[in-house]
Amino acid sequence: MNDQKPSLFQRLGTRDWIFIGVILAVVAALTFGSGERQTAATPNDATHQNATSHEQCMTCHGDDGVRPRPLGHPSNTQCFMCHLQPEGWKGKSK
Repeated sequence: MNDQKPSLFQRLGTRDWIFIGVILAVVAALTFGSGERQTAATPNDATHQNATSHEQCMTCHGDDGVRPRPLGHPSNTQCFMCHLQPEGWKGKSK
């Protein structure tokens, strides 16, 4: 008679493997999604260093501006959550 217990891998069922796969996928998505910012940095020029309000930014980046935001761009008022401030920026950090 063979009294060996089945190994852990032999005892896991299909549902267990699906659960493990989902957990691994979530961990992988969170790991790969937490990298460096992928957006363009704000140009380091006098115009961008001195912009201190969202309204000033929208004079150029609004719908009728010289360089409007691209289609699909979020319409929030916190640009620097994604775009890095230029070195020497004189605006508010909030």
